[in-house]
Amino acid sequence: MDESKKKKVRLEDLPDLLTVREVSELLRVSPLTIKRWGKRGKLPAIRINSRGDRRYKKEAVLWLLGMQEKTE
Repeated sequence: MDESKKKKVRLEDLPDLLTVREVSELLRVSPLTIKRWGKRGKLPAIRINSRGDRRYKKEAVLWLLGMQEKTE
């Protein structure tokens, strides 16, 4: 994909719950890394639906980036 055509990510446009792919693209790491971080407790996942799809709180991702205070 041409770099000039990529969308810029704006924090205020992010949904409250992010998918594995969205988090991995935001942090520029592999989706597998995101899943591993969840297992280690570094980035806790919320499991949804019967398949157990993972979602991550936007606040948790921002905290991991050092951009927000942790609130739990």
